[in-house]
Amino acid sequence: MHDSTIEQSILQMAASRGADKTICPSEVARALFPADWRNHMEEVRQSAFQLQQEGKVSVTQKGQPVHSHEVKGPIRIKISR
Repeated sequence: MHDSTIEQSILQMAASRGADKTICPSEVARALFPADWRNHMEEVRQSAFQLQQEGKVSVTQKGQPVHSHEVKGPIRIKISR
């Protein structure tokens, strides 16, 4: 699956959740790759960080914005306003 498909899914899921709510990367991975979603988590996370660089989403950890080079552990994604 292409990164653009993952990015589109992130944007659609985050937008449908609303500007004040977040999604988990695992939600995207489970929707796109139900049989082996865990194997695709890194792809989803990297797509989220790419969208963040483009200003389309915010990636947070414990409610604070983070960047790919500083993150360890779970992240959340929300649509940018």
